[in-house]
Amino acid sequence: MNDDDIKLNVLRASRLASDLSSAECTVLAAVCTHRQLADGEVLVHEGKADSRLHVVASGELAVVRGIETHERVPIAMIHPGELAGELGFVDGSVRHASLVAVGPTVVLTLERDRLESLLDAHGVVVYHVMRAIVRSVHEIQRRLSLQAVELTNYIYKQHGRY
Repeated sequence: MNDDDIKLNVLRASRLASDLSSAECTVLAAVCTHRQLADGEVLVHEGKADSRLHVVASGELAVVRGIETHERVPIAMIHPGELAGELGFVDGSVRHASLVAVGPTVVLTLERDRLESLLDAHGVVVYHVMRAIVRSVHEIQRRLSLQAVELTNYIYKQHGRY
């Protein structure tokens, strides 16, 4: 399987391409790159700006705070087909956590500049990608809201003794 086929297959299986036609997937795959990571390899470092969006093709990425310290705090796991780095991709903000490979991991990467290069000729592709990113961020926000409610209920039931 060649590089283009790998990228196309990863895209089709991801949330990023949920609204894309086959032809639009091919256009998007052409501006993506893919990378293999070894176990423990850091894809994105906490505290650095990153304008790349990542799709996990295989393996997993751990979202970890304090990677350079002895007080590492695992926050979440990102599984195949899921997106990583959505907010930094959109606004170029500094990362609040690192992305670390858990076992051998393959990621597909889209740089913001490369997506923007499609605006004139393939604006609908850009629109569909942005919709997928918004959906992903909305899902994260929904999950965080539910966790906040669960934590509040737990603290309330414990009468503040937690």
